[in-house]
Amino acid sequence: MQHDVVFSGFGGQGVLFCGQLLAYAAMDSGLHVTWFPSYGPEMRGGTANCTLVVSDEEIGSPLVRHPSCAMAFNNPSAEKYEALTAPGGLLIYNASLVSHAVARPDIRAVPIHASEAAAELGNPRLLNMVMLGALLQLTGVLPVEAVERALDAHMSARRPELLALNKQALRRGMADVAG
Repeated sequence: MQHDVVFSGFGGQGVLFCGQLLAYAAMDSGLHVTWFPSYGPEMRGGTANCTLVVSDEEIGSPLVRHPSCAMAFNNPSAEKYEALTAPGGLLIYNASLVSHAVARPDIRAVPIHASEAAAELGNPRLLNMVMLGALLQLTGVLPVEAVERALDAHMSARRPELLALNKQALRRGMADVAG
């Protein structure tokens, strides 16, 4: 089993944290992981992305040219990663911010209104967890409980007031793309 995912958006949308959290959850589950962040000098407001590879076998390289799954948090990311997603791959995009019409018939494009869902949960910064929940539901890369344990282990000291909301946002993202 191997999953490769690119998370991409504006700095400040929680793109890097989203990928890092999934990396922690995979490591804590005994899987092999690479996490490769990249961001512009502006950080907040600039372009940010990270590539994550999760596997039950050793990983040869953290570089992924054509990801099997792309998570686009904004319009420029949707435009870029529609073209780069592998044939038969999955593009999950934040339909709240993406106006780009996905045209490739050889990939599965799934819109999720992550910004609206996060706002309904009471904090617009939760959009990354809504997106991550959708990824978990659509790919089965890890069970949500593994990600929730990673939140407990790696986030609780930094922002304990957001712990329950992050878990709620994960479940909301899963529900928004389920069945």
